[in-house]
Amino acid sequence: MSSDETKPKASGSSAAENVKSFIAGGFGGVCAVVVGHPFDLTKTRLQTASPGAYTGAIDCVKKTVAKDGVKGLYRGIVPPLLGVTPIFAVSFWAYDASKQLIFSATPDRKSSALSIPELALAGFLSAVPTTLVTAPVERAKVLLQVQGQAGSEAKYKGVTDVLKHLYKEGGIRSIFRGTGATLARDGPGSAAYFAAYEVTKKALTPAGSSPADLNLQAIIIAGGTAGVAMWAIAIPPDVLKSRLQSAPNGTYSGILDCMRKTIAADGVAALWKGFGPAMARAFPANAATFLGVEASRKVLDGLF
Repeated sequence: MSSDETKPKASGSSAAENVKSFIAGGFGGVCAVVVGHPFDLTKTRLQTASPGAYTGAIDCVKKTVAKDGVKGLYRGIVPPLLGVTPIFAVSFWAYDASKQLIFSATPDRKSSALSIPELALAGFLSAVPTTLVTAPVERAKVLLQVQGQAGSEAKYKGVTDVLKHLYKEGGIRSIFRGTGATLARDGPGSAAYFAAYEVTKKALTPAGSSPADLNLQAIIIAGGTAGVAMWAIAIPPDVLKSRLQSAPNGTYSGILDCMRKTIAADGVAALWKGFGPAMARAFPANAATFLGVEASRKVLDGLF
């Protein structure tokens, strides 16, 4: 499952290798959710709450725990847990496929390695198919995360109940609300994510060695750095995505309307709400992701 900036093999992926990549990616995603969900919930609540509801991230955590206990920090965790396996599987598959596409489009290249801009392009392209899975998962997650805050009534019993309500009120279109905003977040975010991961791995590789031989400590550093790079640029579209996906029908006509109304009501600073929790989550969650991916892949390689 680990990525490599060198040219992917054209015919080296067996069914067993694909299965191992799928399982390892899913396990890495589970690790990311377990470690990062409390940070993500705090970010989402800060982004969607009315002005004055919280004084900051710590206040949000305190009020959430006071109302619902520690388990309240894991409200809405089921959708991402259910979605991580296909999301991570599609993301890494699409990243490798995008690298192959770039190599195929430049047959006369002199180097066997992609440049940093090419790695970023492959990362951006990987977000396109992944968004089809991510958007409905995020839609359900956000609605579950924001219910109950500021004394509001809990409307949904779980992820299935959310999807049933959404389909009833607006069909498939309602379930996929925020898809454009999700791509606006994950396209540039994935470009930064994969490029930063590859560059950091290369920087940590001793002379004469291969990035594929890095120890888990180096993978943790590279994965954490990748997460920080992604979220450093992804917060504004993430704010708009959260607001689009949590608002009642008719509140916004689209992402641009959401941005205009958000700035008019709360100022430009509102586009950076949740930055603290997102950045606090970025390193440990993505370090856990790559640690889970690499560790589980080693176990799988030893089994078959």
